[in-house]
Amino acid sequence: MYGLSVRWSLAEAPADVDEALREYVHGTSLERFGAMEGLRFKTWRTRPGEWFEGTYVFENAAARDEFAASFARTAADSPGSKIIGSAPVLQETFDVVAIAEGRAGFTAGPGPS
Repeated sequence: MYGLSVRWSLAEAPADVDEALREYVHGTSLERFGAMEGLRFKTWRTRPGEWFEGTYVFENAAARDEFAASFARTAADSPGSKIIGSAPVLQETFDVVAIAEGRAGFTAGPGPS
């Protein structure tokens, strides 16, 4: 499997950015990425007031690389960038060595509010 991380700094973002990002992800982004061809899963991670990140895992390198190239061209104008007020500070590809599903199982959908 093949991964991609995209991270934004929240250091200069508006005060309500954490809630705005959560609303966007829950209201729009979950559905969009749930239907994406070649994507195994995506997680949205945040350290409120510090950074916001999308982590993607694709079934093959071609799907990852195609999405990464396309996103790099439009990242500054992406919905996340518009909400945050700046472009991503990091976009990096990686290989996924393994994934373990724990006894609690995997649940898709919104995290804590």
